[in-house]
Amino acid sequence: MSTKDKHGAPLDGGKAYKLTIPANVPVTQYWSAVVYDRATHALIRDVASPSKSSQTPGLQVNEDGTVDLYFGPHAPSGKESNWTPTKAGGRFEVLFRLYGPQKPLFDKTWTLPDIVVAN
Repeated sequence: MSTKDKHGAPLDGGKAYKLTIPANVPVTQYWSAVVYDRATHALIRDVASPSKSSQTPGLQVNEDGTVDLYFGPHAPSGKESNWTPTKAGGRFEVLFRLYGPQKPLFDKTWTLPDIVVAN
């Protein structure tokens, strides 16, 4: 779970962020990233799609097998299928789940990077 960006600043619903998921996620089933309201730890109200997963229809995968997920109040142009909306005026947290995790997760040969502010 992440409540802060790479530099330790709280995730702000009014800013745009990116999480690059490394290739070859060590799961037997699937992975997901769900966005929650930091104040309530519940899903953000009135948001159409609070999560993305490796099973999301139309999810864009990069040529190297990585996946860029975006969080923020507005979708980046051309990346709508990889975007999860947030709301300005609040903070949020991201819970990344791995269903059927495999050894590379536990021995830390596969790690998830920090969320960064998007350019």
